[in-house]
Amino acid sequence: MSKKASNTNAVTLKDKQAEWKVRYDKEIGQDRTVVNRSGLEVRPLYTPLDWSDSRYGEDLGMPGELPYTRGIYNTMHRGRTWTQRQLIGLGTPQDYNERVRMLLQQGASAISLLPCNSGFRGIDCDESPLPLLGTCGTVINTVDHMDAALDGVPIGEISTAMNDPTPFTLFAFLLSVAKRRGVPLDKITGTANQSDYISHFVANHMFYRLSQPGARRVFVDHVKFCREHVPNWNPVSVVGQHMQQAGATPAETMGLTLSTAIQYADDCIEAGMDPDNFLPRFTFFFDISISFFEEVAKFRAGRRIWAKIVRERYGAKDPRSWRFKFHGQTSGVDLTQQQPLNNIARVTAQAIAGIFGGLQSMHTDGFDEAMACPTEDAARIAVATQNILREEAHLCDVIDPLGGSYYVESLTNEMEEKIFQVMDSIENTGGMYNAVDAGIVQRMIGKSALEYQSRIETGAEKVVGVNCYQSEVEDREVDTYRPNRDAMEAQVTAFKAFKADRKQADVDRALAELARAANGTENVYQKVVEAADNGVTHGEIIACLRRELGFGHPLMVA
Repeated sequence: MSKKASNTNAVTLKDKQAEWKVRYDKEIGQDRTVVNRSGLEVRPLYTPLDWSDSRYGEDLGMPGELPYTRGIYNTMHRGRTWTQRQLIGLGTPQDYNERVRMLLQQGASAISLLPCNSGFRGIDCDESPLPLLGTCGTVINTVDHMDAALDGVPIGEISTAMNDPTPFTLFAFLLSVAKRRGVPLDKITGTANQSDYISHFVANHMFYRLSQPGARRVFVDHVKFCREHVPNWNPVSVVGQHMQQAGATPAETMGLTLSTAIQYADDCIEAGMDPDNFLPRFTFFFDISISFFEEVAKFRAGRRIWAKIVRERYGAKDPRSWRFKFHGQTSGVDLTQQQPLNNIARVTAQAIAGIFGGLQSMHTDGFDEAMACPTEDAARIAVATQNILREEAHLCDVIDPLGGSYYVESLTNEMEEKIFQVMDSIENTGGMYNAVDAGIVQRMIGKSALEYQSRIETGAEKVVGVNCYQSEVEDREVDTYRPNRDAMEAQVTAFKAFKADRKQADVDRALAELARAANGTENVYQKVVEAADNGVTHGEIIACLRRELGFGHPLMVA
């Protein structure tokens, strides 16, 4: 086609769109302005004037090739579907084991362990009020607890995710279990799912286990240890989920997450690590909101930006370093207590957005998660949702099925621009660590959270069953999970007996070595692992490091 003919077609399209706009304006009358959660205006129609396939090579390329917009692997979900990694956390280790075995039988292909909130706060089960134990996570304080939780689970064959913040005691217990069972550490695969301490300081206010400088030290030592001893483990999971759940927009979330990844990469390089040694093990963890197309565009843009960063900023040569591998979890903050069965539809829409966005693993929420830890029936439906989308809806047949959509490609480019704006603002403050320390990130997220809540309260943002389509009929009562009180009492009693029967000299020696490492140059995480091997408990490890590295105090911002 000649250049002259191409220009003629462009003019014709522009004229036709102008004619359509006249008819549209006449029929619609007073049109409403539509903006997505990131503040980008959404127009009523998209055409080749918004995005043309002349930009195909620059914007898209092929799956598994730069710029990775269409996916990081050649075959994507057609060759290998996402890992079904359901997050589980409830009751005693035996309760967890029963649930995880059931989910594996139902089709889950990986496991994820969420500890009790007492564990998140850095204390053992005998230091917490009994009624609170196991209500929203599993009580795991020792190697024996981890062994019981993973009884019958082939940890050398299945990927695991440990949802424990610094100093990663759950992972240390997992490694001790592997040694007990004779499983080589290079067979252990999975992710330290909460290693991103920066996101904890920003958005998870119960996670202040250690001071920010102390958490930074342990994080880098953890990466070093894993690269040397557990080569197939991902020690870095940069968690955008926390940012978005706290109120950041999708674009802000991606910008802040990538800025955090840059901070961690800089810190690893400063510690003497080579980018192509640690970057292939960088992973990401995101919330998937119900803003469907915005989420798809967020993931496509983020994938493209990360590939650009690691090549241009860090000079990474290994294509594995360029891959933006991410886990997606359907958004709990989008779920409602009102008309809770509607949450099944919400989770389904969110899951489709994650699949079309090109995720590598996914957790689908139970419909009752707005109230409590999911019941067994809700967990089954959550797993079945993924099975139905994969097997019955055939969502894996085509790679990046929304690729080439005028709207999706235009929105992806707009999201990319918005994400870079967020990243530039963080870079101008001296990086993510300094921005968090100064409260800049917290203020950004707080402002967005208030703006979105205001839209719900004024009715500008519709939430079915909450501010529209409310029902006069009483909401269906949902059963909520509570741990067995007698079983939890037995758990605490057995834990106290365990501590009394230990070789106290071994415990004291391990804690002394941990303290010495924290105040010196030895690898702190190596000493955490050795402490776990010697019977030191979760709470004792954290108490020791808090004394040596400082307690993490929340930063209050106006």
